[in-house]
Amino acid sequence: MALFEFFPNYVWNLSLSIAIQSGAELGEIIDMSKPLLAKAEAGEDAGTGEFLKEWVRQADTLCELAAEDEAKGHLFSASDKLRRASLYLLTAERMQGHGHPGREETFARALDCFARYIDYGRENCERVEIPYGDKVLPAYFTRAEGVDGPAPCVVFLNGLDSCKELLYWTWLPQALAKRGISCLCVDQPGTGEAIRLQGLHGRFDSEHYGTPLYDYAASRDDVDASRVGISGISLGGYYVPRIAAYEPRFASGSVWGANHNWAEVQLKRMKREGENPVPHYWKHVWWVFGATDQDDFLAKTKGMDLTGHMEKIRMPFLITHGEADRQISVEYAHQSYAGLTGSARRELKIFTAREGGVEHCGADNMAFGRNYNSDWFAETLGGCTQG
Repeated sequence: MALFEFFPNYVWNLSLSIAIQSGAELGEIIDMSKPLLAKAEAGEDAGTGEFLKEWVRQADTLCELAAEDEAKGHLFSASDKLRRASLYLLTAERMQGHGHPGREETFARALDCFARYIDYGRENCERVEIPYGDKVLPAYFTRAEGVDGPAPCVVFLNGLDSCKELLYWTWLPQALAKRGISCLCVDQPGTGEAIRLQGLHGRFDSEHYGTPLYDYAASRDDVDASRVGISGISLGGYYVPRIAAYEPRFASGSVWGANHNWAEVQLKRMKREGENPVPHYWKHVWWVFGATDQDDFLAKTKGMDLTGHMEKIRMPFLITHGEADRQISVEYAHQSYAGLTGSARRELKIFTAREGGVEHCGADNMAFGRNYNSDWFAETLGGCTQG
């Protein structure tokens, strides 16, 4: 199983595959991508401005069609079109380098479309804002289904270049809800609204915001404070173990893609070893971590190595990874698992070609990672795995 490889470079194909896994229509993907094929041949960084124009054009059409549905009172139909419009706008925005013209406007439109998609479609998704110092961490709360009283809850964190909307469209929150577990999709520092609208940059010591996230989840009347888990995707594979090591009130943890030594990965990327997740990569990571130049960035991320931290995790902990991950080598999953010497229950799941999900965080097929992680939390937090 592999990515949908329409373009001649990995980074652009990754965006297409993420969009498809998030609920895009394949015909719309092809219509948006055909005019861009020649641009992609110039490399992963060239032509991203044209990518923005094509994908925004499709989003504009969907918004116009949604408005026609609204005028007829067909809000469910409008919701579905707004969902895809938001997805295409977020994908286009994600492809741009920091400071690219139109990026802020595109992100704002994506949030507006998402909010109306949730409202019109009556989605099980509540926007919340979690206190964090003098600012907030925006998040979406999806309630457990079929539970009377407080339910278990999983806090779900982004990777380097994701956002809470894309977390919601991994469909993990919905899979957890079906198993009687709530989910909190968070824009942590360095991601989504947290960096774009709150000015909160990424940091190596993720426990700094892990504790406020636990405190918020545990404070809710509909959450069982003794059964709060935490999961993360991609670079969340670094952030979540770090939180689990130093915030023991979380009851269970998992990562969807290990990231044992991200500091080392940066040195490899400087040598062009492995693939990048986004175009304009170095400009992107400088922005995420508030760095002024490469030396400053390397200094700020020097501590992003889980060696010596995994051993402090006591809760049940699951590591999942694709065997053919071209961004983060599968060797890092084995390193993280080897460090879990103090965990009450540890498990390593490597996805193979037999099942799919072999690419980075299952970009080729998210179904297996989604089910495996949600079943893990059902078992370790007290949810259900059948009707």
